[in-house]
Amino acid sequence: MSGLRVDRPGLSTSVQDLGRPGQQRYGVPVSGALDPLALRLANALVGNPPGMAALEILALGPTLTVEADAIRVALVGSDVGLRIDGQDIPAGRSVTVLRGTKISIGGFTDAASCILAIEGGFDLAPVMGSRSTYARGGFGGFEGRALRVGDLLPLVLANATMAPERKAPPIDYGSGPIRVVLGPQDSWFEPGSIERFFAEPYTITVEADRMGMRLDGAKLDHAKGFNIVSDGIAPGHIQVPGTGQPIVLLADRQTVGGYPKIGAVIGADLPRLGRMRPGDTIRFARIEVADAEAARRAQAAAFAKLVQAIGPVIVVPTTEQLLQANLIDGVVSA
Repeated sequence: MSGLRVDRPGLSTSVQDLGRPGQQRYGVPVSGALDPLALRLANALVGNPPGMAALEILALGPTLTVEADAIRVALVGSDVGLRIDGQDIPAGRSVTVLRGTKISIGGFTDAASCILAIEGGFDLAPVMGSRSTYARGGFGGFEGRALRVGDLLPLVLANATMAPERKAPPIDYGSGPIRVVLGPQDSWFEPGSIERFFAEPYTITVEADRMGMRLDGAKLDHAKGFNIVSDGIAPGHIQVPGTGQPIVLLADRQTVGGYPKIGAVIGADLPRLGRMRPGDTIRFARIEVADAEAARRAQAAAFAKLVQAIGPVIVVPTTEQLLQANLIDGVVSA
């Protein structure tokens, strides 16, 4: 069987795609990549469909050994890139590696997550229409968990295609405050609390994972208590329990919750939010639903242009490589 052998799993590496929407009514979280833009771009670089399952890597990457004739990979979202048998390969481009090659990804500091896509993807059975790992439920991905030492991830392709290597410009995630639409329980908070929420900075605590991130900052006071009849949780919903400290819910969020929700992070800002790390400072800005929809359309259009800008990797040989190739072996007179 062709595959990728896990020599070192990293902090938390799991198989993720764009998730399994439509299952929350059965109590099944959507899951999927924290940064779906990185997933789509990495897949584009290796010639995969946008939503094909890839490896999501959190904070510290794995070391993998290629147990296939040749595979094409691309890393998107890391500031350190790949290390292929000791040679550094920048992020944002594809590269083909041969059997026995060691692929490693060290710690990265610019984001909480990055994506490693493999041409053809993984030969894993989908669960409820998705190969995303939901570790708390123990299903999806590879045995329903993060990778461990000795795992062999089966690959669809035993040999990479003859397609040329490609590179892409970096993704523009935007800047400034994370944008939020109020509701659905903003009336459960004192007016002064809503003002503080948008005026004061918050810090992402160490209690942050794929399910959500707890924030530390200005205390939010409830006007009607902090228990509601449990209702549905959308991506980016911001719950506020009795502590008064917000919790932003992410990919592996629960399907229903019983704390009031002051608002929801807009879809266009979720990829940037999913890349933030414990210790980062975060601010919020209020916008209306129509503006959120416009921002999402603008992001989709900008990303489409980014994919169109993908171009070939041009390798410029060094002087030493040219001499070794012995390209000049004489002089011919005109």
